[in-house]
Amino acid sequence: MQKLQGCGLGLRREFIDDFLSQKPPSLDFLEVAPENWMTMGGKLGEIFSDICHHYPLVLHGLSLSLGGPEKLDAYFVRRIRQFMQRHRISIYTEHLSYCSDQGHLYDLMPIPFTQQAVSHVVDRIKQVQDIIGMDFAIENVSYYAAPMQKMPEIEFLNQVLEKADAKLLLDINNIYVNSVNHHYDAQSFLRQIPADRILYMHIAGHYIQAQDLIIDTHGEAVIEPVWGLLQQAYRLFGVKPTLLERDFNIPSLSELLREVESIRGIMQANTADPLAKYPVEDRAYVA
Repeated sequence: MQKLQGCGLGLRREFIDDFLSQKPPSLDFLEVAPENWMTMGGKLGEIFSDICHHYPLVLHGLSLSLGGPEKLDAYFVRRIRQFMQRHRISIYTEHLSYCSDQGHLYDLMPIPFTQQAVSHVVDRIKQVQDIIGMDFAIENVSYYAAPMQKMPEIEFLNQVLEKADAKLLLDINNIYVNSVNHHYDAQSFLRQIPADRILYMHIAGHYIQAQDLIIDTHGEAVIEPVWGLLQQAYRLFGVKPTLLERDFNIPSLSELLREVESIRGIMQANTADPLAKYPVEDRAYVA
């Protein structure tokens, strides 16, 4: 079974040439969208196979539509499994959202935070788990409206994780974005995450539209409050594998690697501190 560790980066074609020439040793794993690679043959297919020999890879899907109203696309999931087996990939992740209704919507739409939605998405997650037979994790998502909300976001997330017996891809930036847009305390949300469910973490930048509206673009550098929230996550849960996402306004590979090294620096600081696994407010009791 694939075991992630250290720091990762989302692989993007915008820097693929530089990446192939360097094969940066500072990266411990990579993440790819299977939709962008699973049908590739020829030169790109060879490139992907070569990358698989040098780095552990995880899949982060874009189109499964876990919360969607239509029947789950089991054929697509079986193709995902074949892709994973072919390239010896053992982790598949997806967004806790939906993106289709009689066709793709090309956006990640929020699932209503209701008991009915919990049951609906749990059944679909179990279908995916049964088909792939490997690790499957759901990602907490950013959202800009909460239609028909009957419970807090954290309660919805935790019920889904527990009832589906699923892993969590914990996105630190999404917690921060939602905390600003929906006026809740990010650290309080973080403290309610079940540590044993976390498979790995995401961190990313965002666009500040207004003082009370942040857009999760993955198009900017990570800002200090998000770095601080990542450090708090390490203190609460221990150091977990963490990956930098960048999807727009993609800078040079060297600049991305500097941000990855910032992740590593926070990891090392929290690994070296014997009290780092304890929340700051509890350290007086264990010192």
